[in-house]
Formats: sequence, structure tokens, C-alpha cells
Amino acid sequence: MEYLPVEVIGNILSWLGAARDVVIASATCKKWREACRNHLHALTFNSDDWPVYHDLTTRRLEILITQTIFQTTGLQSLSIFMDDVDEFSAAPVIAWLMYTRETLRQLSYNVRTPNVNILEKCGRQKLEKLFLAHNSITGIEPSYQKFPCLTSISLSYVSISALDLSLLLTACPKIESLVLVNPDIAISDAQATMELSSLSLKSIFVESISLDKFILEADNVENLHLKDCTLELFELAGKGTLKNLEIDDVSVIHFDIGDVNENLEVIDISNFTITWSKFRQMISRSSRLRKLQLWCVVFEDDEILDLETIATCFPQLNQLSLSFDLKDNLVHYAVQGSSQLENLAVLELGWITICDVFSYWLGGLLERCPNLKKLVIRGSVSQSKSNEECRVLANFTSYIVRLMRKYMHVEVQFEYD
Repeated sequence: MEYLPVEVIGNILSWLGAARDVVIASATCKKWREACRNHLHALTFNSDDWPVYHDLTTRRLEILITQTIFQTTGLQSLSIFMDDVDEFSAAPVIAWLMYTRETLRQLSYNVRTPNVNILEKCGRQKLEKLFLAHNSITGIEPSYQKFPCLTSISLSYVSISALDLSLLLTACPKIESLVLVNPDIAISDAQATMELSSLSLKSIFVESISLDKFILEADNVENLHLKDCTLELFELAGKGTLKNLEIDDVSVIHFDIGDVNENLEVIDISNFTITWSKFRQMISRSSRLRKLQLWCVVFEDDEILDLETIATCFPQLNQLSLSFDLKDNLVHYAVQGSSQLENLAVLELGWITICDVFSYWLGGLLERCPNLKKLVIRGSVSQSKSNEECRVLANFTSYIVRLMRKYMHVEVQFEYD
């Protein structure tokens, strides 16, 4: 260690990250103190890292963070996660941001700080990643507030207007990733509408948002994930670059991702109501699709998911997961046809309510999967089962035992809750 250059020691301390560990390590000797001051790149203050943080007053904590940051000269990454602190005073937070603004590339901050616009104070020229929680963003002026290097923005429980969010994306010409978790979106007009546009955006995750209209214009977006959202309309205007689509527990009346989606590789949809004919039109050209999951979905207008469409439209499909309410009078349509799912290796099936036609459906699916390696059966079984439920479950158990004698090469897994 005696012959290690101070730059290397600085990198070692940066990998430690936690402020307490860095301070202790820097006290080893004069050389390590120099490394901490001049070559430390990352510093993290997290209430989970050190129990003593919980015992400190807010004022004492502000002083401790200030002293530690001011002992460095080239911080590139600063993370402050203090879950037990209600809020920090404006003065020390402004001091931290102003002190590091010339070198900081990554900022993560989750303590509410009234009367401080974090974006306004942090350095704009080098900042690449921003995670902000429990704060407000106001007054975005893209004409002079440019973030030329910012590629990733994550906003959790942040108050921001729809206009400012749109302007923020405009001010970030290299933005690739956007995460919005339970944002407080201020809307100026009577109809709650949010329109976002970005030429560089590749990934967007939105959780717990309620709007009338959400319109996203992103020519290069590859990953779209909506979770726990309530929307009347969601519209993606792009150029067919979407690769991964995830929807989890979303209520939406009109959903549109366009008809040109040849690059889709993963579709993962749970707890969602689908108009199958329209959705099929949106994804029918996705010949590269490898994973399709439709779990606890509801098909409108007595529609049914047919295997022939899946087999012909998605020849590269490797994993298929299906769980929806099977209707006695329609299930035979689902297994009609002769096209094989040649590349399917994993089949996962579940029921919302166990019924006799589930066995028929399962048998029809297995016949179409000549190279299947694994079968997973998931379902809910109530503790107080009726006689009818017991009968159906017993019949299914007998059927699956007989059926799997025919498919000895397939690994079978049962998961009940």
C-alpha cells in the first residue's frame, strides 16, 4: 500500500462510497488523506449505512455532511439518502451544490428542501445522471438552462408542472432514460394532459400517475413500462423502435403504441383490460418477439387469444405466459389451427378461476409446442373450497398426471397460492 499512487487510493476510496467508511479510511495516514481530498470521486450519505445518523439532529447532520464534502475537491458522484430527515435547510444544500457544481456528474438526493430549486443550483455542464425525490422543480427555461450531458433523470414524489417536465426534456438533448414515480403533476388547463417529446429518449418508466391524456413522442424509445397508472388515453408516437413493453395494473380507455412495432422483443402485461383485436393489430408485425406475457388480463367483447395468431406472428417466441378468464363457449377457438410454436421453451399458464376447460386448453397448447422444456402451472386455490372446486381440481390433477406421461421430457412446476 505504501507504493500505491494517490490516484489509485482515491479510486479505492470512491468504491467504498459510504461517507463514514471513507472518513475512517482517510484517517489512516497523510497519503490517504491527500487521496481523499484530491482524488475521491464518489461520496454517499445513506441513513441505512450508519445507525448513528438516526441519532443526530438535523442541524448536526447538515454540519457533518458539509464538513465531509468540503474536504474533497473533485467529487463526481454525490448521493444523499436520509429517510428519517423531514427536511434540510436551504443554506447548506445550496453550499453543497455550489461547491461541487464544476465536477459533479451524478447527483442523488431525497431530502425535502423548501425554497431550493435543485436543478438551478447544480452544475449543468457536466451532470449526467440525476435522481431527485420529495422536492419541487419549477421555472424551467430551456433557452438558457441547458443540460448538455444529462442522460438519465429519475423523479420520485416530485412536484412539477406538465409544462416544466416537457421543457426539462427539451433542455436535455442527450436524455436516454426517464423515470417518474408518483409525481405531483400540476396541470394548467381543465383537461389533465401531459405531452412529452424527445428525440434521444430510449427508456421510460412511469408509476402511479393519473391523467386524462398522456402523449409521448419519442422516435428512438426502446423500453416502455407503465405501472399502477390511471389514464383515459395513452399514445406513443414513434418510429417502431420499441423493444420492451411492460404494463402492470394500468387502467386506460384508449391505448395506442402505433402499428409499426417490428422490433418488439418482450411484451409483459399484467392486470390489464385488452381489446384483443386492436392490440393484435399493434403487435402482429413483431416477428422478433421472444417473450409474451398476458397475465390476469381481461379481453373485451368476449374476445379470445388464439394460438394460430401467436404461432404465425411470433415465430421466434421462446417464452409464453398466459392467464385469463377462460370462457366455455370460446376456448375451442383458442386452440384451432395447426401452426407450431417451434422455438417455445417455457410455457407458463395460470387461471383466475379454475374450470374444466383449463385442462382442454392446456392439452391443446402442449400439442403445439414440440420443443418445450419447461411447463409452469400457477393458480389460486381458496382455503374454503366448495364441492365444485374440489371436483374440478381433482379432475385437473388426474388429467395432468396422464398428460405428462406423454411429455416426459418436459419439466413441470406447480405454484399455488
